Amino acid sequence: MYIRAFTARDDMGDEHVIEAIGRCRVVIRNGRVIEVGEPVIRECPLARRFAFPIPSIDRESVRANIEHRIAAFGMCTPGRVVHETREFVGFGASELLSFGLEAGLIDAVVLACDGAGTVVVNTPALVQGIGGRMSGLVKTVPYPEVIHRITDAGGIVIDPDHARLDQVAGVGHACESGYHRIAVTVTLPDDAKRIRHQYPDSFIVAVHTTGLTDEEAALITSSSDLVTSCASRPIREIAGRSALIQAGVAIPVFAMTEKGKALIIEKIHRGSEQVLVKTTRLPSPGSDQPEPLI
Repeated sequence: MYIRAFTARDDMGDEHVIEAIGRCRVVIRNGRVIEVGEPVIRECPLARRFAFPIPSIDRESVRANIEHRIAAFGMCTPGRVVHETREFVGFGASELLSFGLEAGLIDAVVLACDGAGTVVVNTPALVQGIGGRMSGLVKTVPYPEVIHRITDAGGIVIDPDHARLDQVAGVGHACESGYHRIAVTVTLPDDAKRIRHQYPDSFIVAVHTTGLTDEEAALITSSSDLVTSCASRPIREIAGRSALIQAGVAIPVFAMTEKGKALIIEKIHRGSEQVLVKTTRLPSPGSDQPEPLI
């Protein structure tokens, strides 16, 4: 449990903005939730399995969940815990990328981290500690304490002075640091397109896709190796039609390329869980999905 005292900084210099649980805008300032927007979805099977579950999504339940994250591991505070070894979701983005590092299929991952901005990390525990607990990060500020934890573990913070969020620059930093098999998480279709053009060998994972338009979904799908569906109707329709593999049914993850397919298959191969394998037309919907899909 995160119990370290938090010293307030000036109000406007300590503001974080995240999009949580279906594009619900949340503002955190000085370790406190000061604003929660209106959620765009009502229910999510993944949210019901959170460490602090959300059976029905509304502003108060989102606030309570974010406050729990702040208390439990210091999200958006200088006490942010950045290491984790537990899996939260079988085929979540951070779980797949952590496994990819462990299996030697990739050698660096570019992520967004509250308190540090875009980072390059090369250990599974950092990937899971940062990515497994993070919602869509829109804005953050630098905390030297968080940056030191990441760099002491061998990670790279691309802009320690401003905690800039720039996934394209992050891939560039990874290349300059000597990494060759680089994975990156993206939320913006244009970022996916730019990375695919500038760094064609990158392993691109599209995350936080709720609310994308049909055009945006088509762009990010055509540029990515893996696409998480979140509560996105167009991702299910567009990515699902051309995916090579669908992992999961409630919140499907679609492998769009042979590299994406290979990562999912290798994780299944090395795992101990029971697995159902069948040929079918995709997408294959489950009976329990977010409501509504948008």
